[in-house]
Amino acid sequence: MSTLTDLVYAQGLSNEADVEWLHRLAGDGQLLADLASADVVMWVPTADAEFTAVAHTRPGGAATLFYRDIVGERVRPQWRAQVRSAYASGQIVDSASPDWFEETPTRVRAVPIVREAPRPGEQPKVIGVLTRHTNLSEARTPSRQQITFNECADDLFGMISFGDFPDLSAPTGPRRGAPRAADGLIRLDVDGMATFASPNALSAFNRLGFDDELEGESLVEVVTGILPEKRQFDESLPLVLTGRAPWRADVDARGVTISLRTVPLRDHGTRIGAIVLCRDVTEMRHQEQELITKDATIREIHHRVKNNLQTVASLLRIQARRTHSDEARDALTQAMRRVSAIAVVHDTLAQGLAQNVDFDEVFQRVLKLVAEVAAGVGTQAKTHTTGTFGTLPTEYATPLALALTELVTNAVEHGLAGKEGDVEISAERSDERLEVRVRDTGVGLPEGQVGQGLGTQIVRTLIQGELSGSIDWHTLNGEGTEVTIDIPLRYLERDVV
Repeated sequence: MSTLTDLVYAQGLSNEADVEWLHRLAGDGQLLADLASADVVMWVPTADAEFTAVAHTRPGGAATLFYRDIVGERVRPQWRAQVRSAYASGQIVDSASPDWFEETPTRVRAVPIVREAPRPGEQPKVIGVLTRHTNLSEARTPSRQQITFNECADDLFGMISFGDFPDLSAPTGPRRGAPRAADGLIRLDVDGMATFASPNALSAFNRLGFDDELEGESLVEVVTGILPEKRQFDESLPLVLTGRAPWRADVDARGVTISLRTVPLRDHGTRIGAIVLCRDVTEMRHQEQELITKDATIREIHHRVKNNLQTVASLLRIQARRTHSDEARDALTQAMRRVSAIAVVHDTLAQGLAQNVDFDEVFQRVLKLVAEVAAGVGTQAKTHTTGTFGTLPTEYATPLALALTELVTNAVEHGLAGKEGDVEISAERSDERLEVRVRDTGVGLPEGQVGQGLGTQIVRTLIQGELSGSIDWHTLNGEGTEVTIDIPLRYLERDVV
């Protein structure tokens, strides 16, 4: 399914401000559908004077009329005249009589989508149309909550037709746990007095410690009486509680956290009150805090592991300097280099919350370390990389860093021993595989012969055993050696790839 942006641009609507406005409105589609207890469909005009559906939201507490998705479809004949009239006039157009959709009686309201409030005497600039499809087959005597919800929906649809909703000063990205209409709704008048509170909203405030009725009370005074003394609170809270700003805030008291979202209501630009949505997010905030604590603990563990590995590497370096055996010195130096490569990975992990690392950054640090340590007397190695490794989880990053450390070390120490040359590391990544090539301009290997040393054994174990990949050594035409590593990425999650 194409995104809203793709569908809008496909119809020739290319004004970025208009597209952003439609995105904002679609983001509040669930609020509109839940308050109206109706399906809400967004239509944009096409080049041939038709209309195409680019968004559709079903109500959460009522039966939907559209069991199949209609996004991407042209407007149906029974709604075409109504949608065209709303688009052309800039006025809300109601169906004159019940509309029948698949043997279900419905009431349809077409609402023009206006981005900017028109000046007196000017025709509003309409960029699309919302249709509100109410199922009349479930009609029954409405409760006071249903009547209030419907009134709030009417106010919001009126604001849409005047360019007052959505509000550009509202938060662009909804926070996790953002309240919905069914979670709790309070209707405020222009003075911030509660004229209605749904049962869920009253229950939420009861959990905060307020035992009286909310209706007839000032929401600011109610919350002020709930909040503990000397407790710091969000500076935006008073604006949210009075309904003056379309913001969000949390109220914490007695170990309970209530998330609030305010939607100011206006009539042709004049403020007439507000909707305050509330939701008990105590458990959600508790889980978020636990995750933050665990992430901090993991980062501290990586930091300590890195420090311990660096200590081990320092001890190996000191021991290598004091030994009188060339063979022992080489073995200790190689062990120090391997430990340092692992420390680089843990150092990168300690800097962020994610357990994935930017391997390009890691490898550049490892490469610099290897080139300095491996180059011997008379050896001048120039290393450079091409391509990108991308982001990898630690399960891949640590063994791959070690394997490449060994390969680059072998290329410098053996391929370029006592001479000047280049070592190139190229990476090519797709959704399914990561291919890495390590080339040097050294003496090369006899074709078909591969070293049997500890470094080669380590590389085989890491690539074939831990990464389920393959590795191949061969001599290039002319001179030098090329090692090819092929690692499957099918076990990685899509967002990592």
